[in-house]
Amino acid sequence: MSQAKPRIMQDRQFFGYGSLVNRATHDFPQTRPARLEGWRRVWVHTNLRPVAYLSVEKAENEIDGLVAHVPGADWAALDARERAYDRHPIRAVLHSCGSDAAAQVYAVPQSHAAPPDVTHPVLLSYIDTVVQGFLDLFGEAGAERFFATTAGWHAPILNDRATPRYPRAQASDAWLRGFVDAHLRALSAQVHEA
Repeated sequence: MSQAKPRIMQDRQFFGYGSLVNRATHDFPQTRPARLEGWRRVWVHTNLRPVAYLSVEKAENEIDGLVAHVPGADWAALDARERAYDRHPIRAVLHSCGSDAAAQVYAVPQSHAAPPDVTHPVLLSYIDTVVQGFLDLFGEAGAERFFATTAGWHAPILNDRATPRYPRAQASDAWLRGFVDAHLRALSAQVHEA
């Protein structure tokens, strides 16, 4: 008797909208481009972490990202990675077919969220890693949408490229760095040297 392939249970997926879009930062399988409606991406810091990261909050927006499978619904590793965040059930729209996919999204609770500041800056190595993922998954137009659909670019950004502080930083080439720098200049973002 042949065994049927296990179905991907809808509660075993997450929607990634930042560094999780960069598939080189994780090994979660079955990633698919998706869109999340009714939320926006925003830079926040929390006292639970030393630097600022991306989060999402409910808003009349939509953002690109990816949906990925959490094998065996074993959320422990992902919950540890996203330890300053709470999980929320959502429905994401899959780019490939336009159908809905039930998933979980991580968001920093409002009670812990604050705007980034000089003691909790955004890391440039983190931005490079996120943008690399968007370029890989959505091309230049998708990376440009990332910049356009993210709030809080007035945050101080620390240039840590020489010695990345982001633990999952990916190697970036001159073209990627130039692409990121040009978009940050267009947004009047303030980059400070480490």
